[in-house]
Amino acid sequence: MMQDYLFFTGINILLAWSVYIVLLTGNLSFAQGAFMAIGCYAAGIMTTRYGVPLAFAVPGAMLLSSAVAVLVGFPALRVRGIYLILVTVGMTFCVRIALENIAYTGGVEGLKGMSGTRLWHLGAAIVVVGLLLFLLSRSPLQRILDGVREDDRVAASLGINLTYVKLLAFGIGAAVAGLAGALYGHYLIFVRPDNFDILVSIFVVLYVILGGVNNMWGPLLGATVMTLLPEFIRALQDWRPTMFGLAIIVMLLLRPEGLLKFREPSVRWRGDAGR
Repeated sequence: MMQDYLFFTGINILLAWSVYIVLLTGNLSFAQGAFMAIGCYAAGIMTTRYGVPLAFAVPGAMLLSSAVAVLVGFPALRVRGIYLILVTVGMTFCVRIALENIAYTGGVEGLKGMSGTRLWHLGAAIVVVGLLLFLLSRSPLQRILDGVREDDRVAASLGINLTYVKLLAFGIGAAVAGLAGALYGHYLIFVRPDNFDILVSIFVVLYVILGGVNNMWGPLLGATVMTLLPEFIRALQDWRPTMFGLAIIVMLLLRPEGLLKFREPSVRWRGDAGR
């Protein structure tokens, strides 16, 4: 039982980081559940129907999720704010409906026969993704992302290709969500399209908001707390959506920047501090 708690916490950490990567450019995506589904089904079909080892199926699923994100993101990222959110929400519904109506993916009956994920696989994935995000926060690329997020018009005037940077973040975020989906499906053995409904994407965004959007540790904390708390307090399980709503209201009133609101210093700031 404890292993299941740890596993689902780890999956939610990866999903929260996938949203955080998109947020680095100032965009918000509610399509991470869709990218998770694409990764899950892609890896599942490769391993169950074509005998591809899980070690090769996971990168393939990540690549497919990223490719779909880039194809959808190229026109979608030209809009902003609520319009981009609506596009990503619509994509989540489209992916679920497609999975329910395509016989090749199992339709409403789902996909079964997957196996192979161990807890240490998920732990290794979290360590690798976390290390890459840590290195990113100490790299010059972080300054470019900061510029795009804070004022994309000024960033464009400095010669930054906004489309490329936003698509890069969108694609990498989708790849991380695809990674989570591939590991998720091969742990549960059986999945259905309703495992990836819009609530998955909504909860993941709430993890990031509650934990804090200014650094990589906020999403990790938010996902951990909001996954484990209902599990250890059984009475809260049936009230999970209500609990999330109350938590959001309290956080907006008392700590609008999240539990961890500090921002990682950029390379330039650290260099100036040493002068």
